[in-house]
Amino acid sequence: MTTATSPVDGRRTTTGRLHLRRGAQLAVGLALYPVSMALLVHARLGAMPWDVLTLGIRRHTPLSFGQITLVVSVLVLAAWWPLRQRPGIGTIANVAVIGVLVDPVLRLLDLLPHLSLTWRAAMLLAGVALNALATALYIGARLGPGPRDGLMTGLVARTGWSVRVVRTSIEVGVVLLGWLLGGALGVGTLVYAVGVGPLVHPLLARLTVRAGA
Repeated sequence: MTTATSPVDGRRTTTGRLHLRRGAQLAVGLALYPVSMALLVHARLGAMPWDVLTLGIRRHTPLSFGQITLVVSVLVLAAWWPLRQRPGIGTIANVAVIGVLVDPVLRLLDLLPHLSLTWRAAMLLAGVALNALATALYIGARLGPGPRDGLMTGLVARTGWSVRVVRTSIEVGVVLLGWLLGGALGVGTLVYAVGVGPLVHPLLARLTVRAGA
């Protein structure tokens, strides 16, 4: 004899699966993100815009790459306050997980033998592609944007400017400051700036978790 599932039980099961998927997707995205960062840094062809700043600061402090990333993320998160942005669990996880994991990944990559320019270029492209996937995964989980994404959306809401203008202004400013401090600005920075958006867009459409999914 079979027992029919009530509508309430069915909704609870669906909701539970939805929460599980969102949590798992967030975890995978945040685990892959520091790997993508480390790949671009290790390729030594130019880092991501915010990492240019991190590398510049690193030249003037005893802090590690991950420690600086963590401090900068906290400072950016503090800038949300006047913008009236509210962090989610994904926002806090973004700050903690990426800041903690990127140093061990960099140490693992340091164990690799000297790489030719061809292999470094391949590492750069792999880093950009992996970063796009990681970004789509954690944003698509809808558990809170990363600190830098929230800063951008907060400024868009407060100023009325377009996302493109605000994001470009932030990243150009960050890159220039990082470069002035001695950060690794190069062709990889340009490849990332041009390539990551078109990669994230279709991935985000597929990976965004919607109610009832």
